[in-house]
Amino acid sequence: MSKDIVLAFSGGLDTSFCVPYLQERGWAVHTVFADTGGVDAEERAYIEARAKELGVASHVTVDGGPAIWNGFVKPFVWAGEGYQGQYPLLVSDRYLIVDAALKRCAELGTKAIAHGCTGMGNDQVRFDLAVKAQGDYEIVAPIREIQKEHTEVRAYEQKYLEAKGFGVRAKQKAYTINENLLGVTMSGGEIDRWLVPGEGAIGWCKPRSEWPAKPLRLKLSFVNGEAVALDGEKMAGHQLLAKLNTLLAQYGVGRGIYTGDTTIGLKGRIIFEAPGLTALLAAHRALEEAVLTKQQNRFKPDVARKWVELVYEGFFHDPLKTDLEAFLASSQATVNGEVTLETNGGLITAVALESGHILNAKGATYAQAADWGVAEAEGFIKLFGMSSTLWAEVNR
Repeated sequence: MSKDIVLAFSGGLDTSFCVPYLQERGWAVHTVFADTGGVDAEERAYIEARAKELGVASHVTVDGGPAIWNGFVKPFVWAGEGYQGQYPLLVSDRYLIVDAALKRCAELGTKAIAHGCTGMGNDQVRFDLAVKAQGDYEIVAPIREIQKEHTEVRAYEQKYLEAKGFGVRAKQKAYTINENLLGVTMSGGEIDRWLVPGEGAIGWCKPRSEWPAKPLRLKLSFVNGEAVALDGEKMAGHQLLAKLNTLLAQYGVGRGIYTGDTTIGLKGRIIFEAPGLTALLAAHRALEEAVLTKQQNRFKPDVARKWVELVYEGFFHDPLKTDLEAFLASSQATVNGEVTLETNGGLITAVALESGHILNAKGATYAQAADWGVAEAEGFIKLFGMSSTLWAEVNR
């Protein structure tokens, strides 16, 4: 009898190839598509139909929106830092895809899981480490296996499927494009060659020539550092993020290009677009700056950078990540209030704050008025700078 294996499935060339490849090796293939916000209803229906066409033993589609908000967006916004100061970790849905696949493994009573990652990228690291951290599973990676014998892997996959009577989508792209609720990433072509991106390297964000003439203002409400309402309307986090993406993509907000140090040691250059996450980060940072102490605001970026590195490199389930999240959660107790954001296109700025926790001294205003005397100010300066002043006096 065939052994059950769960395949993280997207309906693309790689995961479509995996189905008959695994079946030939005695596996009963159960596919799971975790919808993390990167497809429309038509594409979702295609993925389900594709699984059926390939003859899988079963197929399930999982709504990954709530999981990606609670499992990634909340702590990421609390941290407030992108990878290498720029990239907003848009591939972090991979961990939620693994969780959905492992849940299906438990339902079927199997310890075998498969994915369609190649042997050249970071995703294989994220998938494998996320699985290994959650139990003793057998991981099967068909694309890595065929790379041992074939150099033109995608051409081989296409011929393999066609020989078995399965059509292959004529979906030629100049770029590799990944989309989910978090945003869009693009690589390939001139992007990989450190050249000016071509006109086709456009995702959600409208080009400058198409930005609306009228500025856009939004108000985000936060409770314990989590965005809970947009313009006074309460909604689930993943729905709020999706709405921000739609509104702010029209203004080209959240588009960037950077070169990152990848987990496997190569330089990776990508274009990314994250309108909603960019807005959340801008609003949350403005609120934190006003309600946290100086020491909290100075220390938090160190924690954030480590948390981001762990998530980027595949250590999503490492105990240190959990430890750091405990600190981040604790720091959010007073991050409550409303932030007004404004954009004229491209950039988005926090222009107003309302909170009962702003650390505003009642008797003083920066550089304007103070409830202390001149002598106190001079004494503070003298003591505060004592060490440097003494060095200067001794070494003149």
